[in-house]
Amino acid sequence: MRLGIIQTTSYPTDEHAKNTVSRLLELLGKKEADVVCLPEQWLKQNVISDFDSEFARFKSIAKNYSLTVIPGAFYEKKSNGYVISAPVIGPTGEIIGKQEKIHPFGYEKKNVKHGTKTIVFKTKCRFGLIICYDMVFADVAKSLVKKGAEVLFSPSRIVRRGLKPWHLYVQVRALENRVPILAANVENRRFGGKSVVVDLYERDDVMIPKIESAPKGQCFAICNFNLAKYKKSRNIRYLDAQKFS
Repeated sequence: MRLGIIQTTSYPTDEHAKNTVSRLLELLGKKEADVVCLPEQWLKQNVISDFDSEFARFKSIAKNYSLTVIPGAFYEKKSNGYVISAPVIGPTGEIIGKQEKIHPFGYEKKNVKHGTKTIVFKTKCRFGLIICYDMVFADVAKSLVKKGAEVLFSPSRIVRRGLKPWHLYVQVRALENRVPILAANVENRRFGGKSVVVDLYERDDVMIPKIESAPKGQCFAICNFNLAKYKKSRNIRYLDAQKFS
């Protein structure tokens, strides 16, 4: 399984941003990526009224390369107010669902409704989405993995002073649930980049995180994963956890 993330930066216009990222998605498609995730709120205008039209080119690229694309997470208007949604474009080029942010952060609480459920998506693998601040809460990752997620992606927008704890949270969630996690961030004056991929390997019955952090600026990472190798360790982990209540 070839999984990737794209780290974005600041762009003069949203059209320029989408054109630039489209070229990166084309490149990742040619590299035979299976799933690619972008950060949270990486556009200048982050209120999206129609995901289909906003990401029409992404949908075309997804279909051309049989690629699953997570375009990021954005404000979406609903009948009862706003939510922060992360749409998923499947390998046929259609939006197959959305994950809403469960735990809005700080000022977001005044502006958006919180999500109420976690969703596992299935394309070439079974995966879940943890939107930025949701990474802080262990129950979000646990819910996704217990529903069958084999890997977690995290569209994020982390300020520079928050990078160190963010990396720790991502590692802990991976270790707790015995799944790899790919977390994409924005890099500019305010947001710190250093998108991170956490894989796990086992040595003498100890699970150890293997961490790759992105360099500065716009970039991408693509990694090969054998998702089946975690299943046995995950089953043991949850069996042991059930012994305590």
